[in-house]
Amino acid sequence: MATKTAQSAPSVLSPFTQPSQVEVRRVLTAQEKDRFIKFQWQIYRDDLHWVAPLLMGRHDFLDPSKNPFHLHADVALFLARRAGEVVGRIAAIEDRNFNAFHGSKTAYFGLFESVNDPGVARALVVAARDWARHRGLDWILGPMNLSTNYEIGLLVEGFDSDPAFMMPYNPRYYGDLLEQCGLVKAKDLCAWERSVLSPPPERLTRIADRIKQESTVTVRGVNRKHFRQEVARFKEVYNTAWKQNWGFVRMTDAEMDKLARDLEHFIDPELCLVVENEGEVIAVSLTIPDYNQALKKLNGRLTRFGLPLGFARLLWDIRRIDRIRLITLGVKSGFRSRGIPALLIAETLNRAKRLGYRGGEVSWTLEDNEHTNRLIESCGCNRTKLYRMYEGPA
Repeated sequence: MATKTAQSAPSVLSPFTQPSQVEVRRVLTAQEKDRFIKFQWQIYRDDLHWVAPLLMGRHDFLDPSKNPFHLHADVALFLARRAGEVVGRIAAIEDRNFNAFHGSKTAYFGLFESVNDPGVARALVVAARDWARHRGLDWILGPMNLSTNYEIGLLVEGFDSDPAFMMPYNPRYYGDLLEQCGLVKAKDLCAWERSVLSPPPERLTRIADRIKQESTVTVRGVNRKHFRQEVARFKEVYNTAWKQNWGFVRMTDAEMDKLARDLEHFIDPELCLVVENEGEVIAVSLTIPDYNQALKKLNGRLTRFGLPLGFARLLWDIRRIDRIRLITLGVKSGFRSRGIPALLIAETLNRAKRLGYRGGEVSWTLEDNEHTNRLIESCGCNRTKLYRMYEGPA
């Protein structure tokens, strides 16, 4: 799809006249971007369940030269100030790949943080809407950090525990703020919890055993020695198995390669599974340790204990992780009726227990994906968190 060329959006929006006297300005300098990133620490300083992202990682995430998402998207960051003090932030995003795939004119909004003030939230959402309309877009959808291939959704249920790795977290009042901005529910996303100490249900084990004994299907962990080839196999299944899902946008080769580089030294190869049928890869699943257990102690800074000690502390805490997160499980069409998801789930549970993990999260699934949700529930999982996507006209 040809990329529409738009004039540069104004960097300064007119100050709003609400009683809260909020002014929203676009982030233009490195110093302002640093302030944008660090504002989270102001919002969550007294929150026991927030897990701070690594500061260096957040800077790279928003750096067009380091995150290939920016090759097919434009991202505008905005800060809200009141009496000179930062009180909120938001990102407005145009993902050209998403709009080309869905034939839409949608802008995402994301990286939303705000003090508990409807005037601040309204000013931020107006800034995102103005930016979208200036680019010829007519709908907004979010929160997206930065697309469905990264962190998405606003936590609306399940505030009593830490988020799993690469899952969002926010104060309870955010949903009310967005609804007061005129945004409405687009879709809910579910997160599920299960202990791995209890065995898989008998029915699940029976299906998995039958597949392994009576068919040409084999299941294995990824091979680190041929990691690039394994990534290509994951990429193929990912971009075909999920393309009918709500909100899907194809992950580019560069994005998948970047994600693989980031995770290569942290994955447990026995938990990243590949299913083959006569040499053809027909399904994959990706389960990783819940690194938030280790990251939480760093408060976003590897230099907290001095750089070498920070890395040493992180590596030590990684070895003590006892939770996992099943991020993705996909089966090519034509093989979904053969019990392959049951095989992958049973294999993951058995391997996780053998490796010493105690439990973890399956996240996320769409609320209306009834087949998948029934399968997850039948495996003994309980829904523990709910994330909401919001939408509205630009």
